[in-house]
Amino acid sequence: MKYFTIKPPEHLAAYVRFFWVLEGEASFAQPYIHRSMADGCAELIFHYTGIFDELVDERSTERSFSSGLAGQSQQFRRFLIKQNFGIFGVYLYPFAVSQLFSVPGVEAKNQMIDLKTLLGTGANELEEKMMLAIDNKLRIKIITEFLTRRLFRVKKQPPGVFEAIKYIIQTNGTTRVEDLANQNFQSTRQFERNFKQFSGFSPKLFSRIIRFQTALGEYNNKGKSLTEIAYACGYYDQSHFIQDFKEFSGLNPKAYFSGKTEGTEWRDS
Repeated sequence: MKYFTIKPPEHLAAYVRFFWVLEGEASFAQPYIHRSMADGCAELIFHYTGIFDELVDERSTERSFSSGLAGQSQQFRRFLIKQNFGIFGVYLYPFAVSQLFSVPGVEAKNQMIDLKTLLGTGANELEEKMMLAIDNKLRIKIITEFLTRRLFRVKKQPPGVFEAIKYIIQTNGTTRVEDLANQNFQSTRQFERNFKQFSGFSPKLFSRIIRFQTALGEYNNKGKSLTEIAYACGYYDQSHFIQDFKEFSGLNPKAYFSGKTEGTEWRDS
């Protein structure tokens, strides 16, 4: 399995955190199950080889989209594929969804929106270009040109809100909401209302999800104990860490960090 990320051009960096590619092999004899975790950021996703089915439960599946938007989420999902696959992703700040696609954060959260619903008549052309591109270098060029055109539709940023969202991400979800409200010269209630409009979540829930994502990033630090990971990521105690981890991933952190559960293969690549 192969996974790698690419920095976006500077003019897109205010909205795009990075591009990513995931490629792997699978078959009927050896299917691959991918587990997406809770995430405060959204993703544009293009399956250029193979299409996953979403596992509704252990006995039934639903066909996932070939391309679309995975909104910021507080839950995990499981996907199954029985053939080789290739996926190109655009990892977006949560407010990019409303700015670039006119979809409020509260409407995008926990949703999988297919490209046609998201873009309307322009979806087929973009999807076809991304699917037929000869390599990921060309896909980067195609999606960069597309997003650059969308930038012309961007409305003026609400003062402070976007920077507050970025700051929570940069500080790994350890910033106090009251401090952010004060920095933006707003009451806590007003700040929370504005924040939720663009992130989809309250500042406290968003911070919990970002802190969880920070913990996921410790996967390759095999020398750390769960307690060390918990404290390093801003959790008050290990029980709090385990509780959040189970809620947002469906897994016990001990099992996840062992590398023996589904959905960790790409982190080993």
